[in-house]
Amino acid sequence: MGPGNMKFHSLLLYVLLIQTVPSVQAQHRSADEPFTMALTGDSIINRKLSVYDEPEYLAMIELLRDADVAFTNLETILHDYEPYPMAESGGTWMRSSPDMAGELVWSGIDLVARANNHTGDYGVLGLQLTTQYIEEAGLVHAGAGMSLAEAREAKFLETSKARVALISLSSSFANHMRAGRSRDDVPARPGLNPLRLKTTYVLPEEAFENVRGVADSLGEFTDQDGRLQGMDADEPGQMQVFGRNFAIGETASILYEPNAADVAEILAVVRNASRLADFVIVTIHSHQHGGSRDQVADFLPPFARAAIDAGADAFVGHGSHALQAIEVYQGKPIFYGLGDFIFQNETLQRLPSDNYERYSLDALAGVADFNASRYENDTVGFPSIPEIWEAVIAVPVFTNRKMTELALYPIDLGFGKPSQVRGRPLFADAELSEKIIADLQRLSAPFGTEIEMRQGVGYVKIQN
Repeated sequence: MGPGNMKFHSLLLYVLLIQTVPSVQAQHRSADEPFTMALTGDSIINRKLSVYDEPEYLAMIELLRDADVAFTNLETILHDYEPYPMAESGGTWMRSSPDMAGELVWSGIDLVARANNHTGDYGVLGLQLTTQYIEEAGLVHAGAGMSLAEAREAKFLETSKARVALISLSSSFANHMRAGRSRDDVPARPGLNPLRLKTTYVLPEEAFENVRGVADSLGEFTDQDGRLQGMDADEPGQMQVFGRNFAIGETASILYEPNAADVAEILAVVRNASRLADFVIVTIHSHQHGGSRDQVADFLPPFARAAIDAGADAFVGHGSHALQAIEVYQGKPIFYGLGDFIFQNETLQRLPSDNYERYSLDALAGVADFNASRYENDTVGFPSIPEIWEAVIAVPVFTNRKMTELALYPIDLGFGKPSQVRGRPLFADAELSEKIIADLQRLSAPFGTEIEMRQGVGYVKIQN
């Protein structure tokens, strides 16, 4: 074949490709094609996932891999102990080997949230190294950055079917972890995307007066009327003392009021992302609850619904380390708490001195000794609570950008097993699956959510 014929055939092939590409793209980006999300809760990962082969485990992995997008909250920091621990942590100092990012990718995870109470455990360098290892593994992440603007912004995952935005924030954090702005040439503070809360402890009048009396006896009041500094004379029955807000009420409770500026800025990001992506996921890490781990904090439903109104297609909560209610609002799923997905917080390689000092452990003590002291040989805390080790993978399916199915796959993280075993998820057996779905039915009923169980899987009834 001569050069002229070769050019002619190459041109013909090019024309044929150009003619076919639009139809292929239209097929792949069609709203008619179902789009599936696999949504999970907290992941504290310290051991490889890719070495196990139980059928119920591999089936769970396939569920994640088969989804068009799979999400988890990365509740740890990735580094090789180059950074030093900060003086204050998110409860304990969390760290995982950098190769754990690759293990998440192996499992099928695409998106990770970064805003949580451990984001700043190892300072700015820990944050930067985590970003480096996450991005090298190919994960899309949101919720932490070198400034407040970067921490707040949406990050995007490109798929053949749709573009997905992730917005990650936290209402639980040590104050030094909160990202800040640059002004007057002062550099921005790296950190997480915060939703600050004003916490008020509501007490019956007698208990309120008891606290007031203690404050008075310790010299906390500063004027003859017994008012605290900064007290508003127009707000009787309220006081600020010992760094906390108290108010009189009929029953004891805790009220949370979100910072209005934080809410406005976060919702603005949601609205913007909704015009740049096919789907928007908003996710919050929140330790606040309504009196027990499985009860929703008072501020969360209004905030979650506002996020949906602003353009979110799914709202995912985590942080309580227990399942909480599910709500369907405006046809969109709200998961107030998806519990744990991977919970390997007892198998860290090393711990700072602060951890050992807290329990008066000597220089010969190691991580296992710390665990034994913290949990009193598994009789208190996380190891003693079955619900910590029970969760679901939530799988909403969207067709024409509308949720047409919401499946809940129960998972078992190994309650009662040794610390070197528990914390890795796999599909729950029939008995535990029934218990997990029954818990969700009970918790979700006040939100008008109906869940039925079919062949070991929960299905949320969706109103047409």
